[in-house]
Amino acid sequence: MALDYYGILGVDREATEQEIKKAYRKLARKYHPDVNPSEEAQEKFAEISMAQEVLLDPQKRSIVDRGGDPMEAAGGMGGGAGFGGGLGDIFEAFFGGGAGARQPRSRVQPGNDALLRTTITLEEAFSGTKQDVTVDTAVLCEKCHGTGSQSESKPVTCGTCQGSGQIQETQQSFLGNVMTTRECPTCRGYGEVIQDPCPQCAGDGRVRATRDLTVNIPAGINSGMRIRMADQGEVGHGGGPAGDLYVEVQVEPHPVFVRENNDLHLRLNVPMYDAALGTELAVDNLAGGETIIEVPGGTQPGDTIHLPGEGMPRLRAEGAGDMIAHVQVAVPTALSNDERAALEDLRAGCPDDARVHTEHDEHGDGFFSRMRGKFRR
Repeated sequence: MALDYYGILGVDREATEQEIKKAYRKLARKYHPDVNPSEEAQEKFAEISMAQEVLLDPQKRSIVDRGGDPMEAAGGMGGGAGFGGGLGDIFEAFFGGGAGARQPRSRVQPGNDALLRTTITLEEAFSGTKQDVTVDTAVLCEKCHGTGSQSESKPVTCGTCQGSGQIQETQQSFLGNVMTTRECPTCRGYGEVIQDPCPQCAGDGRVRATRDLTVNIPAGINSGMRIRMADQGEVGHGGGPAGDLYVEVQVEPHPVFVRENNDLHLRLNVPMYDAALGTELAVDNLAGGETIIEVPGGTQPGDTIHLPGEGMPRLRAEGAGDMIAHVQVAVPTALSNDERAALEDLRAGCPDDARVHTEHDEHGDGFFSRMRGKFRR
């Protein structure tokens, strides 16, 4: 019996290469031996790896779509010459034989995942929040409860293909009579038909609808992160299990703080006299309170002040980042007579004069030395 490679990965038969890879990555994160060392997980990982290999190979996938199994060693031509049954299935597709043994595809299919995007403020990212969202997706048909039948009766064997899901046709060619196999148009490859299709879902077992959900957004979340809501995606064909809903979060820019990982950066404009003498000021923090920032006397332009633990909380972990204040010293441009006189008195008593900075000065190996080093390279 051929394996259901599409079912192993939980994708539709019309799935694209990108959808197959996405489904594989999702399952691999769950069953990879580095994550789940159990024997059952190792067997499952080997199974999904084989399914991806088969469905990403056009020739192997073609054999699967015709009901064969390209990885079955004993299939077709007896498993010789390393064809794994593929060559036998190719001959069967043209010349018939063994078609009755092929398995129809299952009417019940797993649903696809869904993606939704939402925007929150930096304050909400700091404290965590709950947000109501509306999802437009496929849901279980309430009239037939996913059976696709108005009377909820079981499907019956298709009379056109006798349950194989395929029909054979004979065509004339230069080789003589060639028998080809294609999907049964009556049952669409399922091998069974619903005698009284549900008028609400037309036998699909699902309908499109909007649903209101509440998303729990954890504290510390950052832009681009996704929240997984299990079984809240699309319900599958035939009332199959629902996929997952992923909510991607974007955090709005803040007028004061700039976030870098878990640190919060802000800029302080400090008057020249406050930078010289020292001061303190209060900043409205993201928790709704105030954080006091002390500016020590002698602070220079470009200095930074670190406040440990005053940044963003770490996502699902203990502790928080830092708040980092970047100091800009503001030099007054318009002085009153009294202010000018006070500054003149201050300058008269100051031993320092304006001068050209040289490497012999304190910190002379700083900015200009680094610049020279760049030019020497």
